[in-house]
Amino acid sequence: MLDFLPAPLRGVVASLLLALNTIVCCTPLFIVAIFKLLLPFPTAQRFTDWLMGHIHEAWISNNKAWMNLLRRTRWHLSGLDGLDYQHSYLITSNHQSWVDIMVLQYVLNRRIRPLKFFLKQELIWVPVIGLAWWALGFPFMKRYSKAYLAKYPEKKGKDLETTRKTCAKFRNNPVGIFNFVEGTRFTESKHAQQNSPFRYLLKPKAGGIAFVLDAMGEQLESIVNVTIHYPSGRPGYWDLLCGKVNNVVVHFEELRIPPQLIGKNYDQDDKYRLEFQQWINVLWENKDALLAQMHREYPGT
Repeated sequence: MLDFLPAPLRGVVASLLLALNTIVCCTPLFIVAIFKLLLPFPTAQRFTDWLMGHIHEAWISNNKAWMNLLRRTRWHLSGLDGLDYQHSYLITSNHQSWVDIMVLQYVLNRRIRPLKFFLKQELIWVPVIGLAWWALGFPFMKRYSKAYLAKYPEKKGKDLETTRKTCAKFRNNPVGIFNFVEGTRFTESKHAQQNSPFRYLLKPKAGGIAFVLDAMGEQLESIVNVTIHYPSGRPGYWDLLCGKVNNVVVHFEELRIPPQLIGKNYDQDDKYRLEFQQWINVLWENKDALLAQMHREYPGT
């Protein structure tokens, strides 16, 4: 435990450990990625995917180790019992801080498969990290703007078709696909600008999660609806590095995916889009009520 050190010094130590962990894990990851490129055979692909998945989990476990070294955060967790490492899930959560990702990785590591995000196709060219995302099997998608589709209507549906092909590799491999429904971190200014009807949440953006269900719905076991609360206030990433995150409350709710929400086109089906928006709004109303309960049960300290 390093809680006897001044917070800024803990932040420097944590930053160095995070960088060292990334270098140590990315080195074998990239070596395996080269073999994945050179050996495009099903058996070799399965083995390299398995190996890189374990490297990903090792990176998360090492991050957990330095987080515990900095300070023993008190975790208040509920709803985790039904999750299965062999199943595929769509995970969504409220979004308050960059710390949310670390919280989800900390709690879910080796309970389900490592979280993967849908990324814009252009991000594959980001130096080092783009290769890591590709190696780890993050799905890259190509989406066209409304203006582009108005000019080239023959491209309608091509983005979803490309994404389906990308996600086909998950058909026989469990996966955890993650999406922040709010699309951005909660702040009071964003909340006021949106005139959000929720007390603790921004308005949900249904398009992203609908896109995932359209592309992968039949492959997913269920939706894992996560609600995160920080009793001491929303922490920044530097707060996490400095060991200042004292308490974290996380509730997990596994939801069966309504069959009527699978296999339909959110962009082109007006009736389905309205039905989906109503469904996600009810989900968000319940989440807002749960956050209100969390604030009462775990007041700021």
